[in-house]
Amino acid sequence: MTLAQNHQLLLSGNKYWILILSVLFLSACSPKIRTESKQPEVPKEVPKTEKPAAKFEQASISLLAPFRLNEIRLKTATKAEVERAAMAIDFYQGFKLGIDSAAASGQNFKLKVYDTQDNNAQIGALIDNGGLMGSNLIVGPVFPEGLKYITNYSISRNIPVVNPLSAAHPDEFTNPNLISIVNNVDQHAAKIGSYISKNYNPANTVVVLINPKGSSDEVMAKPLRAYFTERNKFSFQEYASVFTMEPKIVKGKQYVIIVSSSDRKFVVPTLDKLMKIRKTGLNISVFGHPDWIKQNYNTEQLQALNTIISSSYKIDYTRPEVNTFIRKYRASFNFEPGEYSFKGFDIGFYFGKLLSSYGVDYLKYLTKERYKGLHNSFRFMHNNTLGYINTSLMLLKYKNFALNIVE
Repeated sequence: MTLAQNHQLLLSGNKYWILILSVLFLSACSPKIRTESKQPEVPKEVPKTEKPAAKFEQASISLLAPFRLNEIRLKTATKAEVERAAMAIDFYQGFKLGIDSAAASGQNFKLKVYDTQDNNAQIGALIDNGGLMGSNLIVGPVFPEGLKYITNYSISRNIPVVNPLSAAHPDEFTNPNLISIVNNVDQHAAKIGSYISKNYNPANTVVVLINPKGSSDEVMAKPLRAYFTERNKFSFQEYASVFTMEPKIVKGKQYVIIVSSSDRKFVVPTLDKLMKIRKTGLNISVFGHPDWIKQNYNTEQLQALNTIISSSYKIDYTRPEVNTFIRKYRASFNFEPGEYSFKGFDIGFYFGKLLSSYGVDYLKYLTKERYKGLHNSFRFMHNNTLGYINTSLMLLKYKNFALNIVE
């Protein structure tokens, strides 16, 4: 059973007004109303072999997200203003369904939802007034600056903090209680490098990093460059564009092209040029920036270039669990779940089940309990300085006009 503020409001069919109305009840969680929940079907779990020493009488979770209630005015709110809050609302609604599903085991939860307003002063006030006291788990804030701000509190109170959405590297926070969900760029580089090392022959393969050297491009390029130069296994080259690479091409070689940019104005002509080079008979495989999965590029080109993209997530709409969640979400909120709804559900359900199954010892099982979710999968490793890091990462390849998991 979940204890959470949940005023029942009449909802129209318009998504944006639903969002506005939803925002109105997400304040400081007082008073709280006990709500019974019908549980959606959930992914199967790994069987448990141990039982916790002590269970929670009531597990307390604090969710910190930027709903920006201070900016929403029901009578005058614009579509743009509502959309700024949509991410937080979608995440909350998915998270709530996940916690409700975990509560099916009989565990009682107290879910406290706070609006950070994307403002550290708001987080500071929340800490000062004791709002987070007694939390067994804090989820959020969702942006790096807020996570940095709450680090000292997390360490001093020894409260685990989930970083739910940011791909920032854990070394930016140095919080041993941090739980990082989204894979950082070093993990993406290592996954790509490992795959290339296992699947290509160094004797006839040239690995080329295409890096236009913008600040965002270098973020991805730096760990890739380090991976291949430190191992010195492959012939490794780096160019600012495929146009400067073309004169240096050696016929008869296999070329693995890694593009560190997600700038559409750069990527589109890059793919066009690679297609022209491919027509000369050169054997080419492309590895794209992780952000390509959210961008719209020519699928025929991506397939022809054997393109692979690393990704933290993939929704398989053929899975019964996914479609059950979609039906439950529609029934609860009257519109379609978005990306953040799926993310919220996986995080809510996974951590809810940990708290329910292992009680006060739940952190001991974080590195043992693997999870294949609707959107994300979790496999955590522990670092004494950086906390718990999700290592589950996929490689997706374009084939038959769809992205398919290759590893």
